[in-house]
Amino acid sequence: MAPPPTSRGFYAWAQNFFLSPGLVYAVGIALLATPPIQRLIFYEHQFRWPLFANFDLPEAYGLALGTTLNLHLETPDNVTLGAWFVLSDPYYQSQQVCCHSSGQLTNSFSGSRSHAVQSNPTVPFLHGTGGPRASVARTQFYSQITSRFRANVLALDYRGFGDSTGAPAEKGVAIDAYTAWRWIAEQGARDEYVLIIGHSLGTNIATRLGKQLATEGVKPRGITLLAPFSELSALLETYHVLRMPILQPITNFYMRRKLIKALTLERYDTLSNIEHLNVPVLFAHATDDNHVKHTHSKTLMGRLLDPYLPTLGHLPANPGFEAYRESLRRRTDARVLLVKQSQIANFGVLEEFETKHGKVVYVESMWGGHNLVPLQEGVQDQIAKMFKLEGHS
Repeated sequence: MAPPPTSRGFYAWAQNFFLSPGLVYAVGIALLATPPIQRLIFYEHQFRWPLFANFDLPEAYGLALGTTLNLHLETPDNVTLGAWFVLSDPYYQSQQVCCHSSGQLTNSFSGSRSHAVQSNPTVPFLHGTGGPRASVARTQFYSQITSRFRANVLALDYRGFGDSTGAPAEKGVAIDAYTAWRWIAEQGARDEYVLIIGHSLGTNIATRLGKQLATEGVKPRGITLLAPFSELSALLETYHVLRMPILQPITNFYMRRKLIKALTLERYDTLSNIEHLNVPVLFAHATDDNHVKHTHSKTLMGRLLDPYLPTLGHLPANPGFEAYRESLRRRTDARVLLVKQSQIANFGVLEEFETKHGKVVYVESMWGGHNLVPLQEGVQDQIAKMFKLEGHS
């Protein structure tokens, strides 16, 4: 017997409801808003490649024999962090001992860590999401820092990454970065001998560390931000998971930024951090970065430039629009005078200006995408030049 029309209508409605793409999307967003799933997808800390990494054997991941010490640092909240301390190339070469009977070079790390950080600059490297300190692109960057910058590296895995205990969270990874800084300081490094470098997620962590150090009156050599983002809610508007813009439908709603903020557990507001920094800052971003648009770096640079430009105010209604347009023109003219821009053939654009805390430089590379922008030698040259690392004046 056929069901009555009212029943057929209900069944059809129920079928359309449960198979509706909109419902599937809504359920997916609801799942992404749950803490365990959101943490897993955002940090990607469980995607541990290389698999079963042996952190006691850094040579297996491309680092030179005897250059790297595997460390375990304890945080104030009782989390154990895995880290590698990699010697600068000049210091490493000075510590090698030639065994003439065998003709082989050995290095037992007999040189003091304190002597290493006092002899050469040190870079605490704060990596992005996904994977541990042994991943290929990261170990390649350590090697370039130690050779091209002639600096030591402290490569840290935040809580939940690599062999570190705990689970990542915004406040927790900030504690981790400060723990790394304290370790370097305890080895006797001078503040001006430490250059903080962050990549992707690590750029926010670097600015938060810089903000904390500024409140303590501490001034490191500077901060370098590779492929940074302005704030998490702005990043998620265009962020892709498996090449899909998962939050793009939400961006069509009014007050979308507030909606996205309500769905996210963490804030990661780099814009708020950066205005508290008291050191020179370098931004580097590739225009072919499909994960974090290079406009994020422009926004961050604009925040540092803003205090040196004429006040613009809010966009008024007529008849005050002409005055607003005039103030906009003055602001644009002032920017042209303050910011020196250079076109670099086959590479990109360089912008720089001076602040009361030192120089701010923006390096816009044509190449590198998101993950490989740290490996661009043109970017590295600008970092070395700005921060007067060995071999650059």
